[in-house]
Amino acid sequence: MASPFDLNLSPPSQELLDVAEKELRETPENIAKGLAELRELLKNDDSIYFKTDDDKVLIMYLRPCKFYAKSAYELMKRISAFREKYKALLDNLLPEDEKTAFTEYKIVNVLKDRDAKGRRVLVVNCGSIWDPSKVTTDQIFRMFYLIHEAALLEEETQINGVVVIMDYDGLGMKQVKSLTPTFSMKLLGFIQEAMPLRLKEVHMVKQPFVFNMVWQIFKPLIKEKLKNRIHFHGSKMSSLHKFIPPTHLPQEYDGLLPAIDYSGKEWYPTIDKYTDHIKMLNSFGLTKK
Repeated sequence: MASPFDLNLSPPSQELLDVAEKELRETPENIAKGLAELRELLKNDDSIYFKTDDDKVLIMYLRPCKFYAKSAYELMKRISAFREKYKALLDNLLPEDEKTAFTEYKIVNVLKDRDAKGRRVLVVNCGSIWDPSKVTTDQIFRMFYLIHEAALLEEETQINGVVVIMDYDGLGMKQVKSLTPTFSMKLLGFIQEAMPLRLKEVHMVKQPFVFNMVWQIFKPLIKEKLKNRIHFHGSKMSSLHKFIPPTHLPQEYDGLLPAIDYSGKEWYPTIDKYTDHIKMLNSFGLTKK
């Protein structure tokens, strides 16, 4: 029996393919055309390197761009530039580098169950659970990056996308001081420019008044597309339930599922298991001159 923490590497069901056709223009003709055009664009650009002999790899970048090869190519260039800009944080980053942050602190978690729309749900505990002296914002960012790299293996996640719940329960000045403009630029730069996953919604929950200080730092950097996907709920879980029904949420968010009794500790072996995939992604980017 498969572990509830393992990735789903099954090929897309017909139902999923129907969603892909409707939302992502994913038809056999568009796939073939997108792959051929993207290979040609990459062949004629020796400034960046991406593996081109594997359809599945190229489809990871074509899907979020609705199979428009030029858009996928531009995304790959932005990913390459981003990886270069934050080379000190991302160069050769492997799961084992953040094993302690994953396994000993309960900051970043992924719900075992997908939501009603088949999307992965990432939960980030950035309130009192988070001690910035133990896990820095750079480490949190690196964990996000590793999780997104692992998630790219799931075609179901490529198609349906992901949802993020930012839980600010108990947020205090200790955490606020760590959520700096530098961190916000890095995180939003990644989400808005260099992430090949479809981020469908971001839910801010249990945020206290002091959260306004954090929001003032982030707000000017958020583009319209992302702004429309961010929702504020405070302590009103009924507001969150309009997007994710209680049937698909744990007790922490007034859901009908059991309280969360797992964390990054349980998810870490899964991410570590796919280290070879992450090494492959690490090889992509600007060509080393």
